[in-house]
Amino acid sequence: MNDVSLYQRVGGLTFFERLAAAFYEGIATDEVLLPLYPDPTDLGPAQRRLALFLAQYWGGPDTYSQERGHPRLRMRHAPYPVGPLQRGHWLAHMAAAVERSGASDEVKVELMQYFVRAAEHLRNDGPLTMTES
Repeated sequence: MNDVSLYQRVGGLTFFERLAAAFYEGIATDEVLLPLYPDPTDLGPAQRRLALFLAQYWGGPDTYSQERGHPRLRMRHAPYPVGPLQRGHWLAHMAAAVERSGASDEVKVELMQYFVRAAEHLRNDGPLTMTES
C-alpha cells in the first residue's frame, strides 16, 4: 500500500496552482463557461479556490475548508446550469491542463478518473444516463 499522497507525489501546492492556472487559461476564452462566473473579468479568486480544493482533496493542507467550510461542490455549483455541454467544456479544459501539468502518466490517469466523476457529479440538468458519461 502506498501511503504517499498524490499531493506529496506531485510536489505539493505548487503543482495544483499550476494546474488551476492552466485550467483557467482555457476558461478565460470559453464562450460556454466564462459567462457562468460571477466576475468573468477576474478569475483569480476562482483559480485560487480550485487550487486549494484540489490540494486538500489529494492530501494537502485543509486551507480550503478553513477558508470556505466543507466543499459541498454540488451545492456550490447548483446556481449554474451544468449539463452535458458545460460538463464537456469543463472536462476538455481540465484534460488539457492535466496534459500540460508535467505529471507522470500514472498521476494523469488518477487525476482524470477523479475529474470525470466530479464533472458528472456536478450535473444538475436532470437524470444522468450511461450514454452521457
